[in-house]
Amino acid sequence: MPQDMPPTGGYGPVQYKRNLPARGFRPAMYLLGTAAIMGFGFYRVGQGIREHNELAREKMWARIHLIPALQAEEDRDQVRRYLADRAREKELLGSETKVYNSDRFVRPTFAVTPETPLK
Repeated sequence: MPQDMPPTGGYGPVQYKRNLPARGFRPAMYLLGTAAIMGFGFYRVGQGIREHNELAREKMWARIHLIPALQAEEDRDQVRRYLADRAREKELLGSETKVYNSDRFVRPTFAVTPETPLK
């Protein structure tokens, strides 16, 4: 019996690795996709901050421009209260009695207090 010999040219390579197909994208593609999504998110956050600042500036200027009207309304209310107080004093005390020691006008101060206690 002749001894078995390897074929001419030798045996083929032995496959010892697993031959599984790669699933999905390469890791660099995932990294680029994540960076693109985060970049877009940061861009939108920046736009939101800019819009918020613009709205705050507009609100501040609206309040600044309303101050004279609000001050005039408060002054009219003070005059109305002052005249009502004078009329009430005249009705109660008569025209000859003076309530105050001087004729100098002192701006009245009103403290606004809430009707219900704050929690």
